[in-house]
Amino acid sequence: MSASRTARHLAAAVLASAALLAAAAVPASASVRPHQPRPTVILGQIQYDSPGRDDRSRRSLNAEWVEVTNTGRHAVNLDGWTLSDRDGHTYRFENLRLDGRSTVRVHTGTGRDTRHDVYQDRRAYVWNNGADQATLRNDRDRIIDTASWGRNHH
Repeated sequence: MSASRTARHLAAAVLASAALLAAAAVPASASVRPHQPRPTVILGQIQYDSPGRDDRSRRSLNAEWVEVTNTGRHAVNLDGWTLSDRDGHTYRFENLRLDGRSTVRVHTGTGRDTRHDVYQDRRAYVWNNGADQATLRNDRDRIIDTASWGRNHH
């Protein structure tokens, strides 16, 4: 056997074994469909202490809010998702599609829901000024994100 023929056989054997190793290292699901990045929904800014006097006016209640932000490129359907505090006050999102790279502000008081502002329709404050925690859960009741403030926060 000539030296060039031996070199070709050796190269072919190396390439074949590398292909086998690469195939074994790739998960089965990756060979069925390409990886699709999942959007990430997080809690953004939180205004838990309404500025000014706490007089339970519509203006004061709506100045207490939590932002929910979609940092991904693709829209997320928030229908059935919940936002709650430590005391169990819970707001359930209904018919809201959060576009990619956008934010919705969840106000405590009353108002007309839009794509960027929704209202819990409450007549009392939800978020404790001293210490509290906001918890965002998906429609399967899995915790997506939490944010704590004040004393004893984690």
